[in-house]
Amino acid sequence: MELLFQDQNYLAYLETFITESRKEGFKRVLADRTKHFTVVCEDVYQLHNTSAVMRSCEVFGIQELNVVEQRFGKRIDKEIAMGAEKWVDIHRFSNNQDCIDNLKNRGYQIIATTPHENDCLLEDFEISKPAALFFGTERQGLSEEIIQQADGYLKIPMFGFTESLNISVSAAIILQNLSSRLRHSNVDWKLSESELLEKRIDWTRKSIKDIDFITQKYLETLDSV
Repeated sequence: MELLFQDQNYLAYLETFITESRKEGFKRVLADRTKHFTVVCEDVYQLHNTSAVMRSCEVFGIQELNVVEQRFGKRIDKEIAMGAEKWVDIHRFSNNQDCIDNLKNRGYQIIATTPHENDCLLEDFEISKPAALFFGTERQGLSEEIIQQADGYLKIPMFGFTESLNISVSAAIILQNLSSRLRHSNVDWKLSESELLEKRIDWTRKSIKDIDFITQKYLETLDSV
């Protein structure tokens, strides 16, 4: 199955089952997708907040969301996400360390979104390096485990009496700022050709009923050659 997600002929076959407008819509949206930034939610207690963060990822073109479910195992609230779970790749981790190690191995710097003595204001954050943006729980913020291993600290400038924002609001503000700056930069932020092909196949598959039956028919045409 994995090889099918890099098969141009498979994509061409699947696209005969969707409309031309949907096909072009996938191309248009994917042209603005990025993995240069990725988002991590650490043990968010309120389920709808994780779902709202996922929706912000989708809206601002962030392709991947990582969810650490160390203490609060749960499912994504599809009503709040409003279909975003179809278009955003969700990676789940059972503990913080596995998540951190995975992201570092993939070349991401770990950025804790929390006030810190060495923090950086949002407008001053350097966007040239791939970054994993960690958001903590509503009640306690990020754990010390993540703060101690972070490569940098990012905060939203605030000028009122309130010292914190809801996680979903924080994520939306940060992602809007960083994604906008990224698109006006010279950074190579877009998906690679192989990533584009994989997502076009993935999204097209999700748009077709009886996809297993249709895929089997395609495989049978290969066997008959």
